[in-house]
Amino acid sequence: MPRISRTVVITLVPVLLALGLAACSPLGTLNALTPGGQSERTEGLSYGDNPRQKLDVYRPLIAHGTAPVVVFFYGGNWVAGERADYAFIGRSLAAHGIVTVVADYRLYPEVRYPDFLKDAAQAVAWARRHAAQYGGDPQRLFVMGHSAGAYNAAMVALDPRWLAAHGMTPADLRGWIGLAGPYDFLPIENPTTKPVFHFPDTPPDSQPVRHVSKQSPPALLIAAKSDKLVNPQRNTGRLAQALRAQQVPVTELYYDRVSHTTLIGSVAAPLRWLAPTLDDVAGYVLAAEAAVPVPAPAAVTTP
Repeated sequence: MPRISRTVVITLVPVLLALGLAACSPLGTLNALTPGGQSERTEGLSYGDNPRQKLDVYRPLIAHGTAPVVVFFYGGNWVAGERADYAFIGRSLAAHGIVTVVADYRLYPEVRYPDFLKDAAQAVAWARRHAAQYGGDPQRLFVMGHSAGAYNAAMVALDPRWLAAHGMTPADLRGWIGLAGPYDFLPIENPTTKPVFHFPDTPPDSQPVRHVSKQSPPALLIAAKSDKLVNPQRNTGRLAQALRAQQVPVTELYYDRVSHTTLIGSVAAPLRWLAPTLDDVAGYVLAAEAAVPVPAPAAVTTP
């Protein structure tokens, strides 16, 4: 792939946003500029009977023993999103030696809370059952998400109800990664989100921050300091504080040069100069050994 200069990339940023990054719509440009030669994709695998219950698996072409497994959920305010748009996530993590599952889930208005959480847990259970077929280690299983997808990941990791339906518990996760997630957002202000969560009768237990316990798995929480869509102090900060109060290992990172949307975009090759998102996520996952969790620092702030 030809080398892309920093000047060209800076010029591309507003173009990428105009193409749909800000709306979590098709991200073909980022996919096209993120090489996939170090990974192999198996696409369209069903983890349930609904047409939206499908996933793609990205496995590293070069592996040394079994690899950790990350199940990724994209954002889109629970009303939009397609797994194919996030091929750059699968390719990027697989290039770092991580088996990556990018899953679709049912969206509003087909479903409302909590049905998309049932899908998320079902996808995670599928990944645990099938990890070995793709060179993955089911004992090193992580969930990860951005925005609404980070909410899904958080609820699967923190609220035991969802994995219990599949004979699993949050203890089966080595950890979880949330990027710019909404974890404490009542009362709901966003008009698009309101019907998704049955406003004005939103269940209080729909909030991830309410499910933190000493049994919660370790977490890596990343946010943009200048996030205008999901308040980083209220959501990432409060959740990190709650986890720390229960003595759960949590790493808390805030980046300066990204927004809510370019935070996930910074995983893609042309935007990696914006923030070390990929390196921090991959480093966190790869540091987790099969038998013993690696405690994360209490709090870390990066420029």
